[in-house]
Amino acid sequence: MQKNRLGSSDFLISPIGLGTWAIAGAGWEYSWGAQDDQDSLSALEYAVERGVNWIDTAAVYGLGHAEQLVGQLLCRVPVSRRPLVFTKGSLVWDPVTKQISHSLVPQSLLAEIDASLRRLQVETIDLYQIHWPAFPADASSEGIEMALSALAAARDQGKIRAIGVSNFDVAQLKRAQAVTEIVSLQPPYSALMRDIEKDVLPFCEQAGLGVLAYSTLQSGLLSGSMTRERISQLPEDDWRKARSADFQEPRLSANLALVDVMARIGERHGVSAAAVAISWVLRQPVVTGAIVGARRPAQVDGLIAASELRLGAAEIDEIRPFLPSGMGTNVPGVA
Repeated sequence: MQKNRLGSSDFLISPIGLGTWAIAGAGWEYSWGAQDDQDSLSALEYAVERGVNWIDTAAVYGLGHAEQLVGQLLCRVPVSRRPLVFTKGSLVWDPVTKQISHSLVPQSLLAEIDASLRRLQVETIDLYQIHWPAFPADASSEGIEMALSALAAARDQGKIRAIGVSNFDVAQLKRAQAVTEIVSLQPPYSALMRDIEKDVLPFCEQAGLGVLAYSTLQSGLLSGSMTRERISQLPEDDWRKARSADFQEPRLSANLALVDVMARIGERHGVSAAAVAISWVLRQPVVTGAIVGARRPAQVDGLIAASELRLGAAEIDEIRPFLPSGMGTNVPGVA
């Protein structure tokens, strides 16, 4: 698998990275429902065997559980094949009520880093990212400068190798860059959510920032395996069932029509609709890598196929009429 340099860092990463939100398990506010840990570990391990060399996680996923799974993975794979580990902080939770809140307070972030190091069972985190400048997304974004200064101190101490941010707009990126070097942005980007094309992607290209796109499959909706029947049968604790407008009418019918087009294109190449959706994201030269999730090993090959797929201009034109007329600003959970 080809490798791309992530911004100004020395990380050479595969075009596909494994995300861990979906495998975080049940029992928390943004759960995807119950998940078998052995399936999760097997999927992660198989992806590493296939050449995926980075995993993206976050402290809040499963309230620490996803990071623990990644730590177990790192203990299982040979050192020569260990993937880079990218994690995120700023979303914290009450251990009793499990209620999630947001904090950019330096002491809080530094405590989060130490907790992530313990769960991941590593001495240094490769890329540490501020998960949200504010949460929910329309809240004020105070404290960015203090937060970045704290991460710079942790980098100087050797606890993290590089600093990234997630869900930042251009103004917030400029504020972060004024404090210290950041190497990447992790924004939501899919055929259903394209608002970053207007100004965020051009800014990242000009500034030399790596881009790690998340929700490339729009939380599984663009995978090709999501039908009306399956959506109706999602467990009640799956956040998508009640909280995602893309999984409900009036958007759902148009979204499934887009999936049908991607499935037809995929058939010509012998790949899934998911591979087409991911390739559509990776067609942007500024996108360094796409984060995808796999809950079982059998799903991995179909996702990795996107790294070799190159959509032609005619196929991009074939998809275009089915894209939402708006740029799509639905924020997917805590990704």
